[in-house]
Amino acid sequence: MADPGMSVAPYWELTFDADGDVDGPERDRLLAQVADQGVRDLIVFSHGWNNDRSGATALYRRFFAPLPKLAPKARLGYVGVVWPSMRFSDEPIPDFPKSVAAAEAEAQPRPALDKDTRRALLDAFPGRTTVLDQLARMLDERPDGTGGLAEFGRLVRLLLDDGGQGPAADTDEDGEPAVFGGDPVAACEQFAEALAALDSSGAPRFGIPNPWDGAKELLRQATYYRMKRRAGTVGERGLGPLLGRLAQAAPGVRVHLVGHSFGGRLVAFALRGLPRGVDTVKSVTLLQSAFSHYAFAARLPHAPDRSGALRDLQRRVDGPLVCCYSHFDAALGTFYPLASRLAGDDRSCAGNEIAAVLGPRWGAMGHDGVQAVQGTARLDLAAALDGRLPASGCVNVDAAAVVRRGGAPTGAHSDIVHPELARVVLAAGRIA
Repeated sequence: MADPGMSVAPYWELTFDADGDVDGPERDRLLAQVADQGVRDLIVFSHGWNNDRSGATALYRRFFAPLPKLAPKARLGYVGVVWPSMRFSDEPIPDFPKSVAAAEAEAQPRPALDKDTRRALLDAFPGRTTVLDQLARMLDERPDGTGGLAEFGRLVRLLLDDGGQGPAADTDEDGEPAVFGGDPVAACEQFAEALAALDSSGAPRFGIPNPWDGAKELLRQATYYRMKRRAGTVGERGLGPLLGRLAQAAPGVRVHLVGHSFGGRLVAFALRGLPRGVDTVKSVTLLQSAFSHYAFAARLPHAPDRSGALRDLQRRVDGPLVCCYSHFDAALGTFYPLASRLAGDDRSCAGNEIAAVLGPRWGAMGHDGVQAVQGTARLDLAAALDGRLPASGCVNVDAAAVVRRGGAPTGAHSDIVHPELARVVLAAGRIA
């Protein structure tokens, strides 16, 4: 519980493996101590795809820091969820120190996959060392002709061939993204176009971007797909049942779930694993969440006979389910819809045009909020903080006023450490 490096107390960590199994001693400490510590409101935060343990702890330390002063009379407790994720070292996180590898990259040329990223890839795809070595070599050598890109695509698909069992789909029709089964040359070309459009240099561009510039993005999307599946597994099989045990051990504790990126998917799928009759989850706050905006829909607008994987599960929350989103999030506004349906659409587009061209069918929570759920409220950030946040149901909050910083390729996806968003968590939980 005590962590001298954490900004708040009492604080516990819960570590889950890829199958959703929780670290036993950590679980037992939480269950035994939370009531004795006098906690009334327990904030449970899950990081997204781009955090290892140290990065996740740094995120929790900074996000939690303002909460005691914002709610000085509340009896708060804090939980940081740690699950096996990974991050490409070139993904910017505003205000966080650059990794050693990223700092070195600015000083001198480096391989396309630096040692930190390769180590993370090996953890994400165990037993695929040979394939990853081949992919890294091809990214550096960039062989001429379409044959090299086709081979690169074949190798990326090999990474996903080991199954990755678990709850993958956000909607009944949402399986493996077509980008992995379609033409890898076309995929790399369109990823390269999108990356060029996100270049913030402002310099005019001449000619067609090199499709090898998009090849690394194809590999990145494979890791996102693996992390997406894993987040659902950890939420449904790990966190959800644990919350049921917590309700038995400390029935008076009010739980507030917070998730960033795929961590939003994790805490949302925890609702699916929550035992029947448990009503201790009093709020859910999703920050730039990377899963389908139709996940809670009873009917899909383009397929009324189908539903979202989390259909009506917002009703398991004894309070609001708040979805914060921002159009400055390039990871969700550009690459999420492009990867979700790229192979099924032959039109060329770039930047935020992609979401418009592909339409709402492939949108993400963190780009435009919960969709196709009747009664969903829509507020801007100022209105949400002025006391107009509903006490129940789905609520979309446009957080672009603060979630706006970041560079290519992910944009403002990780720009979530703001006191305003901490206040949204308190407002959602009705924590005075």
